[in-house]
Amino acid sequence: MTTVSIFEAKTNLSKYVATLMEQQEPFIVITKNGKPAAKLVPYEANPSRRIGIAKGKLPELDSLEVFNSIDVAGDFEGKETL
Repeated sequence: MTTVSIFEAKTNLSKYVATLMEQQEPFIVITKNGKPAAKLVPYEANPSRRIGIAKGKLPELDSLEVFNSIDVAGDFEGKETL
């Protein structure tokens, strides 16, 4: 774990970003007055997949006609429609 002051981080930011990109360090702690103030971490392009998060939790509809016949107002009133 690398620990640097705010001044050093500002002065050598590109160096620390390169260190993270090359995966030489998992994170870098930035201190202010000797106390941890922030953590510099590498960017994760896809930390979690959101697609399919509701799979199996919604009712399957046979056709768009069924979808169009759903009583939306009933949802707001607490009535079950399917």
